[in-house]
Amino acid sequence: MKRNKPVYYKVKKFSSIRELLDIAGREAGETIAFKYKNGDDVVSVTYKEFIEQTENLGAALTKSGFGKSHIACLSGNSYKWIVTYLTVLKSAGVFVPIDRELPAADLINVINDSDSSVLFYSKRFEGFLKENLDKIPNIKLFVGMDRDEDEGPFLSFDKLVEQGKSFDRTEYDTSRSDPFSMKMLVYTSGTTGASKGVMLSEHNLVSSVYYGMQVSTVYDTCLSVLPYNHTYEAVSGILVSLHHHSTICINDSYASVAKNLKIFKPSYVYLVPAFVEVFYANILNAIEKQGKKKAFGVLIKLSNGLRKAGIDLRKKLFKQIHKNFGGRLIKIVCGGAPIRPEIGRFFDDIGINLINGYGITECSPLVCANNDYFNDVNTAGLKLPCIEWRIDSPNEEGIGEICVKGDIVMLGYYKRPDLTSEVLIDGWFYTGDYGIINDKDQLIITGRKKNIIVLSSGKNVYPEEIENYIQSIDYIKEVVVRGVENEMGSQNALMAEVYIGEPKDQQKVMKDITEVCRVLPVYKRVTSVVIRNEEFPKTTSKKIRR
Repeated sequence: MKRNKPVYYKVKKFSSIRELLDIAGREAGETIAFKYKNGDDVVSVTYKEFIEQTENLGAALTKSGFGKSHIACLSGNSYKWIVTYLTVLKSAGVFVPIDRELPAADLINVINDSDSSVLFYSKRFEGFLKENLDKIPNIKLFVGMDRDEDEGPFLSFDKLVEQGKSFDRTEYDTSRSDPFSMKMLVYTSGTTGASKGVMLSEHNLVSSVYYGMQVSTVYDTCLSVLPYNHTYEAVSGILVSLHHHSTICINDSYASVAKNLKIFKPSYVYLVPAFVEVFYANILNAIEKQGKKKAFGVLIKLSNGLRKAGIDLRKKLFKQIHKNFGGRLIKIVCGGAPIRPEIGRFFDDIGINLINGYGITECSPLVCANNDYFNDVNTAGLKLPCIEWRIDSPNEEGIGEICVKGDIVMLGYYKRPDLTSEVLIDGWFYTGDYGIINDKDQLIITGRKKNIIVLSSGKNVYPEEIENYIQSIDYIKEVVVRGVENEMGSQNALMAEVYIGEPKDQQKVMKDITEVCRVLPVYKRVTSVVIRNEEFPKTTSKKIRR
């Protein structure tokens, strides 16, 4: 039920990641913490068993002299990735998640720049690591998550954990790091510019979890889909779920998401807009193919009319759609980019909460989120209670750069005080994102500072705004709006580059784009279109590289 003001949730206070897991062990030791597929079988691990494995691994690393080291992880999503992650967060060391999709030269650069001494890795990278040993001299131990036996500096993950069972845990259990010193070093993989090492403290991580859960809650079972090397899933997904004592079901591949929704039957899932848009398109296409578009529209009107009378039958009326999501899905948390309002309204109509938020790695990552009972699909929601925010140098529409101050803001960029001083000024972090704060203190994102198109007329255009309109055309899968330069080098018009995925007449595409953009001011309307033959290149978080 929606209300006219947000409901803030009560969250148990904790001061460290070790305490977070200690609480989970006491309160939910026999609860299933993780489920994951091993061939055709589904493996279940309780909170007690999981915590025991982190203790064993921690004791083994400490015994080997790496209890306070920078420890990197180069792997896809897996249960062992999470064991490594929590083991290091509980220690006096620093965790360095590495994007496995980086080119070889960038992987070597991140490994070296991070000053890591230990590298956990999956089988895919063993050949690469052995070929480049001379280029990563600081790595003393390579821990293979898929290795059965040790081979020189290349150790078996399973054997290391097994060895830890016989070691004294006292040093690991009693070692602590300053909560305001670096605990996690995350290299950004943004849509523009080179990677930078973002230094996050344990206090940053604790604040993001504690205050984020006050704004937006989770439920009993999660399907964990997005890359673990990104803070969105690693912090807002994994750590939040652990503090809620939820069961985290690890998705094995993007191609398996639809199948795994039915297998694991989650009550919530974290996604990026690209996934949600695919779900939306697939549902509408299925309805169209069945010839039920008109009937579906009537059902939506009936359902919404009943809701106004206090009767909610969405789970029954749209039972087949819910069945495709596993039958228990309550909530999709969507971050990484704004979602189109019509998609938010659609999911609300069928009885699934689509909760949009806004975050950035440098803010650990969550800045704001829509509240379950105060959800406005046109906004990114309400700020975390631990921060201040403001709009810097707003224009006549109130749009300017989003600035954030508070417990979630990073320490700075690793070894780059020059870059840090550009974005951290008097405690305020300048996000590089543009937006406006409405009269209900909700944030509306308008676009990236680096993406702004300045027309020769002096008008500023946020391409993301126009792209949202164009993506409402059902056959357009991806779009990037750009400025068109005249012979003087000035941008005096706009063009849209689109990926359709099927043959389309260019004149029809231009006509449809003109129609949906008719509500925009003349200077924001697209005057030409280019049709791509393939998808745009993307980051690992499914953002288009501009």
